[in-house]
Amino acid sequence: MEITIRSLDDIRQAAGAFIAHRGDNTLFAFYGKMGAGKTTFIKAVCEALGVTETVTSPTFAIVNEYRSERSGELIYHFDFYRIKKLEEVYDMGYEDYFYSGALCFIEWPELIEELLPDNAVSVFIEEKEDGSRVIRFND
Repeated sequence: MEITIRSLDDIRQAAGAFIAHRGDNTLFAFYGKMGAGKTTFIKAVCEALGVTETVTSPTFAIVNEYRSERSGELIYHFDFYRIKKLEEVYDMGYEDYFYSGALCFIEWPELIEELLPDNAVSVFIEEKEDGSRVIRFND
């Protein structure tokens, strides 16, 4: 699946397309350079899923927890950018999150690659020269 976001005006439609094509998958690993729009896109997806609280980057907390007001679905949003050692991820009990069946969105998964379950869906966000973003994943 490929979704193009030409401007921020397109992000809600893109989030809807992502949700429509996620299938039964619950674990999504978001790859992209700094500033590619990972957090912005995850925020739009959470809002489209019915999260009404403010969605922010979990850079310092490592994980933020949200719940869809519409469906009651539990959503975990991870940012592993600040992880220095895998022991930090073990200590936070990553397995309880990744294997919970809850929806998990992971930023900077390349830093914990060896801990990702086989069923993690890789989502690639690329910024183009014109400022648009292309999101690619296998649905």
